[in-house]
Amino acid sequence: MAESRDGLSRVKNIVQDLKTFSHVDQAEWARMDLRIGLDSTVNIVWNELRHKAELRREFGDIPLVLCNAGQLNQVFMNLLTNAAQAIDGHGLITVRTGAVDGEAGAEVWIEVEDDGCGISPEHQARIFEPFFTTKPVGKGTGLGLSLAWSIVQKHGGRIEVDSAPDSGTCFRVCLPVDGPARQEAGEKGGAS
Repeated sequence: MAESRDGLSRVKNIVQDLKTFSHVDQAEWARMDLRIGLDSTVNIVWNELRHKAELRREFGDIPLVLCNAGQLNQVFMNLLTNAAQAIDGHGLITVRTGAVDGEAGAEVWIEVEDDGCGISPEHQARIFEPFFTTKPVGKGTGLGLSLAWSIVQKHGGRIEVDSAPDSGTCFRVCLPVDGPARQEAGEKGGAS
């Protein structure tokens, strides 16, 4: 009986993580705590991560961000999966969050860092191109980082990469707290 209750509890947690990951019950754009999305995304991809790396969370205080949380969770999933795939043997993946006040306003940043194989400078110039991959046939489509880049751009943000061969990689996603800049015509509501 206890085993059945444990199984039901695990299923309940998986369903809750999937709902949090996809935000099926949320409005498309809303103010969200991205740390919650990161946690649910880690839980979703944990089976792939746990065999490849220790996971370290270093979450700093961050404000709520105006975003489409389901889309950003897809970005986090792609970055975490790439980090795991870059590690040969067993390594370390660190996920960090923080906030800064920049020239363009308040920003939140999310880092996914691995101690894997790293990315050569010539490949760094192409990693966000659709279908570009250095993975063997059947291991990658070359769409994960391209999709991540597109989603982050749609949110008015950017992705920064710090990497060198045999030195690991750190992807930093920077997002404006108040979402993407509004188009003037859209803000005015078309009134003249």
